[in-house]
Amino acid sequence: MENQIQQHIEAVTALLNKALPQIEVSDSLSQLDDIRVTYLGKKGALTQIAAAMKGLSNEDRPRLGQAMNEFKAAFSQAFDSKKSELEHRALNQQLASEALDISLPGRQMPMGTRHIITQTMEEIEDLFIGMGYQVIEGPEVEMDHYNFEMMNLPKSHPARDMQDTFYIDPETLMRTHTSPVQARVMEQHDFTKGPLKMISPGKVFRRDNDDATHSHQFHQIEGLVVDKHITMADLKGTLEVFAQALFGQERAIRLRPSYFPFTEPSVEVDVSCFKCGGDGCNVCKQTGWIEILGAGMVHPNVLEMAGIDSTVYSGFAFGMGPDRVAMLKYNVDDIRHFYQNDLRFLTQFKGGQN
Repeated sequence: MENQIQQHIEAVTALLNKALPQIEVSDSLSQLDDIRVTYLGKKGALTQIAAAMKGLSNEDRPRLGQAMNEFKAAFSQAFDSKKSELEHRALNQQLASEALDISLPGRQMPMGTRHIITQTMEEIEDLFIGMGYQVIEGPEVEMDHYNFEMMNLPKSHPARDMQDTFYIDPETLMRTHTSPVQARVMEQHDFTKGPLKMISPGKVFRRDNDDATHSHQFHQIEGLVVDKHITMADLKGTLEVFAQALFGQERAIRLRPSYFPFTEPSVEVDVSCFKCGGDGCNVCKQTGWIEILGAGMVHPNVLEMAGIDSTVYSGFAFGMGPDRVAMLKYNVDDIRHFYQNDLRFLTQFKGGQN
């Protein structure tokens, strides 16, 4: 029996002496794993020697077990060391093949930006908020009563013609301006708590043929101030602040007589050309002035229909198109550029990055 146990122990030693050099010369992780399977796998050489334990005595089994444990410890130490070496080598080869310079800065991801019309509207809103105005929005699908009648537009007025308005039914339509928001607010405002100062931004809709300067859908921002002793001078001063904030402190404005059903008197407002300074150019059509908005004193009928005593209160109103303001401010020659989603055009305006 002594000879038999000695033979088994010597076989384990011989096996280790054979395995260690193979581990040392292996040059790939797959080759190294094959060596592990050859010696320690379910059908490996050490497993075959372990099968001989069944025929050994109780005294000899621990001796063979100790030899096998010593084999496993030496094998694992050499295997783990070689595996770490091969993994490190593989990583260096991968880094070299990819030519990755980890000291270089990362690639900058493109960032989205708010649409130029949105940027323009927010700039106008911020200006008027700073002057104490409220920003109030309303429904785009509106009642005829608020869109027309409350704005002093009787049933026979040409602006009600089907060529101008998208009607849903005889009493419902897509709003043609944001004035109905003002009508709704005037009905509810409590003047014992202070004056009414508001702007109403939003989309409006009109039956129009799209071209370089017209669209069937566009934006408006309308303003309204109602209080005691409001005059045309208040309107002029407010619009001067607006023009200088949007187009430059050296800008001047002028008021020209006009007509709107909801204001009396009514004016068209021009700003001195910000390209030529008033000398005349292609932007101002050689006049030195650019039309930017319409305005006027709120018509007494509009006040009375909202339940406001026109003998006590007065007000002014104005309306502008942010689309047109953006076209003028950024020298855009075609309004359709704003709506065609051309990134080459839109990414020029980075002022509203998120």
